[in-house]
Amino acid sequence: MATPEQRIKALNHQLESYNYQYYVLDDPQVPDSEYDRLLNELRALEKEHPDLIEATSVTQRVSGQAIDSFKQVKHEVPMLSLDNVFDAEGMSDFIERIGRRLGESASWQSNLAMSAEPKLDGVAVSITYIDGVLSVAASRGDGTTGEDITHNVKTIKNVPLKLHTEMPPGRLEVRGEVLIPEAGFQKMNAQAKKEDAKVFANPRNAAAGSLRQLDPAIAAERPLRFYAYGIGAYDSENSLPGSHYERLKWLEEIGFQISPDAQCVSGFEGCQAYYEQVQANRAQLGYGIDGVVFKVDDIELQNTLGFVARAPRWATAYKFPAQEELTTVENIEFQVGRTGAVTPVARLKPVFVAGVTVSNATLHNADEIERLDVRVGDTVFIRRAGDVIPQVVKVVIDKRPELTAPLQFPTECPICQSPLERLEGEAVTRCIAGLYCPAQRLEAIKHFVSRKAMDIVGLGDKLVDLLLDEEIIKDPADLYSLDKAVLMDLERMGEKSADNLLAAIEESKEVPLERFIYALGIREVGESTSASLVRALGNLDNIMNADLDSLLAIDDVGPIVAQHILHFFQQDHNRLVISGLLAAGITFEDTSQGIKDESKQIFTGQTWVITGSLSTGSRSEIKQRLESFGAKVTGSVSKNTDVLLAGDKAGSKLTKAQQLGVAVMTEDELVQKLETLE
Repeated sequence: MATPEQRIKALNHQLESYNYQYYVLDDPQVPDSEYDRLLNELRALEKEHPDLIEATSVTQRVSGQAIDSFKQVKHEVPMLSLDNVFDAEGMSDFIERIGRRLGESASWQSNLAMSAEPKLDGVAVSITYIDGVLSVAASRGDGTTGEDITHNVKTIKNVPLKLHTEMPPGRLEVRGEVLIPEAGFQKMNAQAKKEDAKVFANPRNAAAGSLRQLDPAIAAERPLRFYAYGIGAYDSENSLPGSHYERLKWLEEIGFQISPDAQCVSGFEGCQAYYEQVQANRAQLGYGIDGVVFKVDDIELQNTLGFVARAPRWATAYKFPAQEELTTVENIEFQVGRTGAVTPVARLKPVFVAGVTVSNATLHNADEIERLDVRVGDTVFIRRAGDVIPQVVKVVIDKRPELTAPLQFPTECPICQSPLERLEGEAVTRCIAGLYCPAQRLEAIKHFVSRKAMDIVGLGDKLVDLLLDEEIIKDPADLYSLDKAVLMDLERMGEKSADNLLAAIEESKEVPLERFIYALGIREVGESTSASLVRALGNLDNIMNADLDSLLAIDDVGPIVAQHILHFFQQDHNRLVISGLLAAGITFEDTSQGIKDESKQIFTGQTWVITGSLSTGSRSEIKQRLESFGAKVTGSVSKNTDVLLAGDKAGSKLTKAQQLGVAVMTEDELVQKLETLE
């Protein structure tokens, strides 16, 4: 049986391995529950045997008390900055200067090996290991002296507390960038907004602020990551590789994460191609970059080239166009989107940002306006990252003109003057006119004619666009008064096409009530909820006039959906459109008495899932059939599923159902069961 010391060492080794697999390799090997179990065992053992706690224990990532102030750390090897180039000509000149300094020909320059990697938009950090154990971490500072931030760097999950090698160097200084990935940044700011805490302007500021916390527990809560990009001081009997790129790969082998986009390229052509590739993929990287770094790959050549002032001659940063600039807000307007979302947009004095001229920027919603306190006339920071819509990130209060007034969010739709709605817990304010609002007509009509709604064959998106652009229709009811001669005047619309379309429109007049309700496009009222409304309330009048309590008593209808339904039918505009549709001849079965034989509601209260190929009808038809017998049909198997209907070639859903002990019924078994009732 292992001694406590042996077990503690084994647990630390295993947990550090799991950390490496999870945070560095992005390849977790065990579920979180198993990791937590082992970590709790380690904590319990260390509590019993505090004399066995080592500095490299995973429990020590957040350890010790908050510090009073930062100590100064002198860098053994200065952390120099890089010179910049901003275009292809500058990059070409950089390569040529290297060739001239080394006395090499143009053909040699074209084959010069260059190590290339994205220029991470984070905070430069130096981490020193003594005999393989993390000793001290420091910020760059002025390049010569930085601040001791060891207590915070130790909390970063992908920083090894102990090098992954049996033969560590006596001294190793690893240089790299600390940053916060975009997904983590968005999640962190969303949580901060909920708690009315500080919201960071960008990921770089968030990373820098995290590293300057006096309490390491705060840094530990932030999604910080470290990417190694080089080596400073080094003392070992074993020599390092003579290639910068190979040194990066060695750092990866001993436990560090390097940029997954690091490459080795040749000459100016290779550098330019790499720059363009990274720039094109910038928005998909998941973390902030502001250019590309190129370094002569051969370490001997680096030493020969040396330094000038405070920058190396053998490296440069090929910068992307600026992503933040200052400009002035000339006006603020409110736009209504296709779903009714009302978005404030700042009209700006045109400014060149990230390669394009920006004259508009989104202000997102009422909460963002309140947070920024942005006003007409303000000087603001504008950011544009990749293909992301430009946004206002900060107001320069010191430059605000006198007599400006806070911006008031409208209470009526700026397009149709209908009331605006903002439900509790939602950030977006919406116009609820739906079918009536001109800003929403296009998407409303496209949805109305779609296959699962009114199913008007031949009325595709382009034709709907054309009918609206020509002002032939204004709402769905106008579809039922289309004139053949008017249709034939449209581009690519012959007599046969016009006849077919009019026939499809006429055929759509007879429709199940649940499909008509779905076609109206009420927010969050899908096929299943529409069917539930019809089953519970029976006819259109009952649905339109239902009160809140009646709606909340229906399966699939919660408080938010109930409010959407109430608000939709409270609007005179929407009732007017529905009246027009009924006047045009739309009819559906009156089920005001509900299903007369309650004995047929054999699946009431049951949740079903359909999978595999079915032979007795389409999946939609089978779903409607099940719902007519009281079933609720969902798309995924869970512990709340009662029955899985499995057709031919049922796959993962069948496997999951069997694992969860969900009842499985074949199509033949369902047919036999229903034949006695239908």
